[in-house]
Amino acid sequence: MYTVSGFSKPGKPGQKLVDPNATEETVALHKNLKKLAKKHTLFGHQHATEYGHGWAGDANRSDVKSVTGSHPAVIGVDFSGLSGRPAEAIEKTKEALRQNIADTYNRGGVTTVAWHFSNPVSKGGFYWVDSVSAPAVSMIIPGGSHHETYKQILRTVGEFANSVRGSDGKLVPMIFRPYHEFDGGWFWWGKPHCTREEFIQLWQFTVSYLRDSLGVHNFLYAFSPDCLFKTEAEYLERYPGDAWVDLVGMDNYTDFGRNGRYNVEAGIQKLKIVSDYARKAGKLAAFTETGLESIPDTTWWTSTLLRAMRAEKMRLCYVLVWRNDTRSPTHYYAPFPGQASAPDFMKFYQDPYTLFENDLPRLYR
Repeated sequence: MYTVSGFSKPGKPGQKLVDPNATEETVALHKNLKKLAKKHTLFGHQHATEYGHGWAGDANRSDVKSVTGSHPAVIGVDFSGLSGRPAEAIEKTKEALRQNIADTYNRGGVTTVAWHFSNPVSKGGFYWVDSVSAPAVSMIIPGGSHHETYKQILRTVGEFANSVRGSDGKLVPMIFRPYHEFDGGWFWWGKPHCTREEFIQLWQFTVSYLRDSLGVHNFLYAFSPDCLFKTEAEYLERYPGDAWVDLVGMDNYTDFGRNGRYNVEAGIQKLKIVSDYARKAGKLAAFTETGLESIPDTTWWTSTLLRAMRAEKMRLCYVLVWRNDTRSPTHYYAPFPGQASAPDFMKFYQDPYTLFENDLPRLYR
């Protein structure tokens, strides 16, 4: 496997980042998130400032801001548009993404990056489709038939990361969260479609190539399975090792009301596994994705989500809910003005435990 050069640099135990050459701003973000997590959790929303319920592309707008007066503290974006499309479309995507990420940084907020990565070997997009999807993981790791293709895609990601600067001229730190929900079978990188060893090799190669070959030094690396584990051993089954991960998380819609099913106690126990491991290993912990589609439960924010976040003295640096679709009348996970859960969301916003963008200290110094 890959050896981590310079990883034994002196410093406080548990403060080592995956990248010993991380930029000052990236190191500061990590340190400040760790500190804040002792008493607070930042609130995040996927695609919050790109579009929302019934609108797209408006300057300085988010549904969360329309309800509370503040953007979310964490904004989720996606690198899905950086591959598998014509060069012109990729350039347009880069331009919009670059602007969005820089704007968030300039306002003092945090960007987390998901990667709904279209299968680089076959059709079928990022989802696994039985009739068309190729089990691409074994083909893109070193020695695989499509390894050079993968390196080219990573070069696009690396060049992009190295092009995003704030108004202060500094490279913008990002929490990069590739290959999420890998314990399920719905994505081509999921557990049924590659071995444990292949997945770990894919992770380690990806990090090592971005960091060591492409000189990306403004990423924190986030590991986030779905919620299919019940023990720490199950959680860590495909973990690439402490030297390769800065933040441990979990995606969990299932226990928090999806399809009317609530098993919040189970959800809390899983979050506790994540939080406990993070403290032991000196990592950040986060609730990397959750939410209740259409939010029909009008007190979900305080009676379900906030209760879970505050249970068991957990240290979660952020929680992120999924996106608000522009056109769908039902596919949304954060309230907008007039939505039934908006009053409860205001209580959630006003609770001292939650931090939104307006509440943030200077995270990058």
